[in-house]
Amino acid sequence: MPNAKVLAQKQAIVSEMAEKMRNASAGVFVDYKGITVEADTKLRAELRKAGVEYSVVKNTLTRFAVNEIGFGELEPILNGTTALALGMEDPIAPAKLIVDFAKKNEKVFKIKAGFIEGKVVDADTIKSIGELPSKDVLLATVLGTFQAPIAAFARVINAIAEKQGAPAEAAAEAPAEA
Repeated sequence: MPNAKVLAQKQAIVSEMAEKMRNASAGVFVDYKGITVEADTKLRAELRKAGVEYSVVKNTLTRFAVNEIGFGELEPILNGTTALALGMEDPIAPAKLIVDFAKKNEKVFKIKAGFIEGKVVDADTIKSIGELPSKDVLLATVLGTFQAPIAAFARVINAIAEKQGAPAEAAAEAPAEA
C-alpha cells in the first residue's frame, strides 16, 4: 500500500488528467510501441503547432481518470504503451494529425480509440474524422456552394439584358420600369 504522500500525488495526477479530458474537445489514444525518438519529436512538434497536447500516460491512472468523467468504455484499450493527444479547441486537429502520422508509421503507431465532444468513439471513427478535409477547405466548399446560385442568377440576368439589346453595364445601372 502506498504511503499517504504518494497516494495524494497520484490522486492529484488523476484529477488533473480528468479535468483536461473533460475540457478537451477531442482526445485520441494511441499505441506508440517502437516509435523512434526522431519520429516522436516530429510528431510532438506538429501537434504543438496545432495546439494539441500530447503525452504518454500511465494506464492505471488513466483508468481512474476515464471512469471519473464517465468514459468507462475506454478501459479495455488502456493496456500496453499508451499516449494521449488532446485537442482543446479544434476537435478535428488531434484526429487529423494522428491519422496522418499513423499512415506513415503504421508498423509502430496504432490508434486505439478516442473521444470527441464528450462521446467515446472507436479507432475507425477517429480514422474517418482524420481523413476529413481541413476546416478551411470545408468552409471554402460551403461558401462556393452558396455563391454558385447567385453567380448563375447574375449570368442569367446579364444574358437577358444582352438579348434585349442593352449592354450588360447599362442593364445593371438602369432602374426597373414599371
